Amino acid sequence: MKKYKKSDLIIPISIGIHLVLINGVLYLLTPHTYLDLSNIVYYNITWLVITYCFDYYPNDRKEGFKEKWPNMLQSLTTYGLAYFALFSLTGMYFGTVNYQLYVLALLFTVLIIYRILFFSLLRKYRRKGGNALSLVVIGKDANLKKIRKEFDDPEMGYRYNGFFDDEYSKSSHYLGKIIDCFGYILQNEIDEIYCVASKFSHKQLKNLIDFADNNLIKIKIILDNKEIYSRAMSIESYSNVPVLNLRKVPLDTEFARILKRVFDIAFSSVVIIGVLSWLTPILYILIKWESPGNLFFKQRRHGFKRRPFWCYKFRSMTANTDANVKMATKDDMRLTRIGKFLRKTSIDELPQFFNVFLGDMSVVGPRPHMEVHTTDYETSVDKYLVRHFVKPGITGLAQVRGYRGEILKKADILNRVRLDIFYVEKWTMALDLRIITKTVANAIRGEEKAY
Repeated sequence: MKKYKKSDLIIPISIGIHLVLINGVLYLLTPHTYLDLSNIVYYNITWLVITYCFDYYPNDRKEGFKEKWPNMLQSLTTYGLAYFALFSLTGMYFGTVNYQLYVLALLFTVLIIYRILFFSLLRKYRRKGGNALSLVVIGKDANLKKIRKEFDDPEMGYRYNGFFDDEYSKSSHYLGKIIDCFGYILQNEIDEIYCVASKFSHKQLKNLIDFADNNLIKIKIILDNKEIYSRAMSIESYSNVPVLNLRKVPLDTEFARILKRVFDIAFSSVVIIGVLSWLTPILYILIKWESPGNLFFKQRRHGFKRRPFWCYKFRSMTANTDANVKMATKDDMRLTRIGKFLRKTSIDELPQFFNVFLGDMSVVGPRPHMEVHTTDYETSVDKYLVRHFVKPGITGLAQVRGYRGEILKKADILNRVRLDIFYVEKWTMALDLRIITKTVANAIRGEEKAY
């Protein structure tokens, strides 16, 4: 029988600390005439229910602060609503609304600081050998090398003992033939077994699962190596039948879409009111003074789900017939003098905040291409259209990594698409904020390919 580990108390203790912090802040800042027993029970129970519903506490050792921040944001937002809901339920109020917001803000600050400390201390604890989980792999294929990277990360707390396989290996981690694994697992109190499915028949696999279940050992199946997997895949269950979803996008969730849309509307509104309201008349005079034509240049580009839309920019070129088929090049003769400045500083892109406000674009996302280029790249660049699973952006990960502007060689578009797909698969609000910060820094510093 496996022994009970002290590490199993980490989450229960953390829950207890959260309740102490919540009650402590409320006790110090709330009048005691209001904070009676029923209200205290309400604040504690709602915290437990909300955090359970939004999966606030980590249930996988690979989860950290970055992976869990959406759960934290959902939990705190809902708890804030529950906090104010009590006033309506009881009809009792204290202080002003501003004071109550202050209490809630202080409470959230304390909880967030503790959460950061929790994950930081947990990583240090694991590096020193605590919260360890010992495991073996049964069977060996190409996937073993890939998952070993996580097994060898001390902050994950894995203790990789080695692997069993019927084919002899000179590796120092080779533990013997598969038949030898059962005794070894019991003698060394192994916590988890990772099994390569392709190495077993249905009957052998069932026997191994029964062995693990009967000895309180968790077993995980490594799927066959078909080279079809991606960072975006997930397993879904349909009537207990596991189905592999190879393209799960973070922005598929309603919460993520709403969060990103609210940010887009707020950010674009600030730019439209705070910058474009006074900059547009000035540029109208300068652009019209240098060359005849419209203030804005509009071009059909492909956006979300490859839907076409009109993308707006400040006009930076003289009127020409190549505008919709030829990208701007270095020392392009079509550029006006004011146009060169607009492109160098990326000011010409600012009207796209109207596109963002209207919902055709996002502040951050893969840059939209001309229709003619999309038609070309979707057949010549593998997985090119994956970038259209999200809205196009004014700036993107590829742009801040140096892949913006003119496509000079095949590697340029390949790397741009690679980074766009990474963004689609790994989107977070924090990533958007980092890209925006990097974009502003690049605009101030100036970029070589900004022409």
